[in-house]
Amino acid sequence: MFGPDICSKEKKKLHVILSYEGQYYPTKKDIQCETDKLTHFYTFILRPDATYSVLIDNRERETGSVYTDWDILPPPKIKDVHAKKPKDWDDREYIDDLNDVKPEGYDSIPREIPDPKAKKPADWDEEDDGIWRPAKIPNPAYRGPWKRKKIKNPNYKGKWKIPWIDNPEFEDDPDLYVLKPIKYVGIEVWQVKAGSVFDNFLICDDPQYARQVVEDIWAKNREIEKDAFEEAEKVRRAREEEDGKKKGEKKKGRDTKRRIRVLT
Repeated sequence: MFGPDICSKEKKKLHVILSYEGQYYPTKKDIQCETDKLTHFYTFILRPDATYSVLIDNRERETGSVYTDWDILPPPKIKDVHAKKPKDWDDREYIDDLNDVKPEGYDSIPREIPDPKAKKPADWDEEDDGIWRPAKIPNPAYRGPWKRKKIKNPNYKGKWKIPWIDNPEFEDDPDLYVLKPIKYVGIEVWQVKAGSVFDNFLICDDPQYARQVVEDIWAKNREIEKDAFEEAEKVRRAREEEDGKKKGEKKKGRDTKRRIRVLT
């Protein structure tokens, strides 16, 4: 199954579903489709090495491998769940500089100091108010608790990662890319709005020929279609604006009649 699925503003997905041994497998990637009202060409290329490409209007939108982007076969590699980080593995990128020494008197630097700009109020009475002391302000010389500087760790080996090993459950299928003979083309349509048009289906084994067909059928006419669509939109908006005016005039007339009835 291959094609766009537009449902509400949230879902704008391009489905790529492969069949294998009677089961259907959707791609694990979230491929976005086009959502405007113009014509678009969707192309799916599946190669003998099980790599693929998804093209929209002859431009590659996604690429990858059937082995990794579909859950058809078990993964060739898995993480070794029994692996453990070696005891001598040093993953500290920075370490304390043991040669760094705390400056003399560092701990005696106060966190706050009296505000040198503070002045005792003229009406301050020490008998009634007590001994005047200036307010405290943060000490710009205070640097917090002392800590050694950090330096690059010469024994740093990087962040340890669980190693990958061969998956014992993986059994390769060299014919993974092979599709059963295609006799029919089916169209699945579920919509709440009219206007969807499908045509120009092509199934072949020549990607370059498929690209050329897109150029011959779509690319040569896209500007003509775009201009025609914009012109049709102008007509539609003008018609809606005119209909809106007529409705407004009718409503205004009804409101006037109601006022006349009330006054009489």
